[in-house]
Amino acid sequence: MRDFGLTPVINVAGTMTALGASLVRPEAIEAAAAIQSEFLLIDELQARASDVIARATGAEAGVVTACSAAAMTLAIAGAMTGPDLAKVEQLPDSSGMKDEVVIPAGHLINYGAPIEQAVRLAGAKVVALGSVAGCTDHHLQQALSENTVAALFVVSHHVEQRGALELEAFIATCRAHGVPVIVDMASEYDLRGPLAMGASLAIYSAHKFLGGPTAGLLAGDKALVQAAYLQNHGIGRQMKVGKEGIVGALAALRAWGERDHQAVRAREEAVVAGWMSALAATPGLTPERHADWTGNPIERVKITVDPKVAGLFAWELAARLLAGRPAIAVRDDLLEQGLVFLDPCNLRPGKGEEAIVAQRIDEEVRAALERADGGKLSLADWRRARLEHSLAWPASFR
Repeated sequence: MRDFGLTPVINVAGTMTALGASLVRPEAIEAAAAIQSEFLLIDELQARASDVIARATGAEAGVVTACSAAAMTLAIAGAMTGPDLAKVEQLPDSSGMKDEVVIPAGHLINYGAPIEQAVRLAGAKVVALGSVAGCTDHHLQQALSENTVAALFVVSHHVEQRGALELEAFIATCRAHGVPVIVDMASEYDLRGPLAMGASLAIYSAHKFLGGPTAGLLAGDKALVQAAYLQNHGIGRQMKVGKEGIVGALAALRAWGERDHQAVRAREEAVVAGWMSALAATPGLTPERHADWTGNPIERVKITVDPKVAGLFAWELAARLLAGRPAIAVRDDLLEQGLVFLDPCNLRPGKGEEAIVAQRIDEEVRAALERADGGKLSLADWRRARLEHSLAWPASFR
């Protein structure tokens, strides 16, 4: 960190790629480091990886990819080409291939990039089902055609839940039409659920809840996994994963099966309880316990910011926390609703970071009230400033 002059960050936002994702497990660090000085056959290593992933997920086969977004593109490409290497080399030109991917309209989210772009990178076309707040079985039935190559379903707190078609029903209809279902489970703990329901492929991130290096896991039907892996002879070359990513991901996956999850939950619960108590007296803040949107065994603290009492808007609070030293990154995807979330899962044990977070939040609110300098940055101006900051890279980080 010091060598590059990087800003120290306390991460209470969660497993966010822009923050470095997660705390990498010691087992994954050791495995990734140990393989660096070795030469091996990547195909053989991936074959061993297939066995490990299959055992963990109940799949027929699996493969490690560069990330979960790469896994999505490769899975779709594999469904389009099968084992035909001529078609693999032809992509992203999809001439003569089935190339339509159906997905509920409410699942066309942006996870740092538009999800439809991951589909288009394979040379496929997105067919949106229903409306953002309404996707039913008749929308799916109507969209399936002779050009449908796959169906994509996203499990994430970002997707619109209102009027949504449930995964089990989505899978059943697609299977009845012979259409493979790809389920994006990048941040989800459930390693077996979608495949047990009958999904053809499931995608997980190795560098989020698993605590591995940057990589993705693709698990499911053997023929489709093989076809996805064969994309390394085509567009997959641009999104290859190295030996360190493969063995690090496998080490993290194994460690997940051996982890004392109850102890982890107990530690996180203590942090949440401490935040609830510490922030209860901060003016204008209403802390509440918040269960995970998709049912993962995580509890966060949801803070409702009343700008009239706190003296600043939620987005101003988030910006001031991030501008401090150390920077504190909160979960900020619902700031426009006046909400800030604190996630305990990536706090470093023994560093006292949870106390620093509570103290800084209280200090920023009280300072804004004392200086009367909050409540002045509109949501539109805040968004514009963030955009300008991104467009000014790298100068904006010097």
